[in-house]
Amino acid sequence: MIRVVVADDHHLVRQGICALLEKADDMQVIGEAANGLEAVELTAALSPDVVVMDVSMPRLDGRQAVERIKELDTNTVVIILSVHADPVLVRQLISRGAKGYLLKRSIADELPLAIRAAIQGQLFLSPAISESIMTLLATPPTSEAAQSALDLLTPREREVLQLVVEGHTNSGIAEALTISVKTVEKHRANLMAKLDVQDLPSLVRVAIQQGLVFPEA
Repeated sequence: MIRVVVADDHHLVRQGICALLEKADDMQVIGEAANGLEAVELTAALSPDVVVMDVSMPRLDGRQAVERIKELDTNTVVIILSVHADPVLVRQLISRGAKGYLLKRSIADELPLAIRAAIQGQLFLSPAISESIMTLLATPPTSEAAQSALDLLTPREREVLQLVVEGHTNSGIAEALTISVKTVEKHRANLMAKLDVQDLPSLVRVAIQQGLVFPEA
């Protein structure tokens, strides 16, 4: 039996995914997460075979959560769900360890296939993803790409940026991450310096424009 954790911040979407997987004779949903951090914590606690995860979630987005899960002492594989067919985003997720990337409009037909493929160590991408994405995945990144804004940020700075874009205050971020407000202020200052912006609206705009975070979908 393939043991699956489903992570999506929309309750109805999670319910639909769980119902789809429960119809499969060889799959069992053993946990649900409403944000990226919960997905990592459930993976650490339950060691599922597969985590099916939305790319756009609170606390940790899909990219951050994939990295955290890969650092755990488990054999869990991750399949990403998204409405975005952005080749750069696909590459980021695959390079960070995801074994599948599905467009949400296709999951009814493709998700069980993707899960079985991932368990076998195979990479599964939605056929609807264009050849250009496949070509990009096969092309080694340039040194310029390796120095992208995303790569300049530490994991903690990316967590803070995610919460800033979601509209949390410094005190709210401090509470969510169990750090001091002063530390949050330092991270925000570092983010502004690295992304070369002078104020909060500019920080949020640049974060979205450069694909460091994605609007909710």
